[in-house]
Amino acid sequence: MANANVSLQILPRAAGDEEAYARVDEAIRVIRRSGVKYEVGPMETTMEGDYDSLMTIVKEAQEAVVRAGSDRVISIIKVDYKPAGISMEEKTAPYRSGGSQ
Repeated sequence: MANANVSLQILPRAAGDEEAYARVDEAIRVIRRSGVKYEVGPMETTMEGDYDSLMTIVKEAQEAVVRAGSDRVISIIKVDYKPAGISMEEKTAPYRSGGSQ
């Protein structure tokens, strides 16, 4: 059961970096390959799963960005941890098309 939602925003840095989006794509590939439920947004990617596993994915995503050529990675991480279980759906369903606001 998922006990956490983790949102990750990756800001890769490298001298003369014109490939920032390509480096962010590497982080998203790590998330996709992990098999966790995730949603890419315009400013961050949100994942759902086991807290420890999600934090491992965050580390792997940062390392992938460095391997892709960044000399520095700034990450903004938001965590919603609920031991009894939590889902992205329960938080967003009321705001999806057809739902009340």
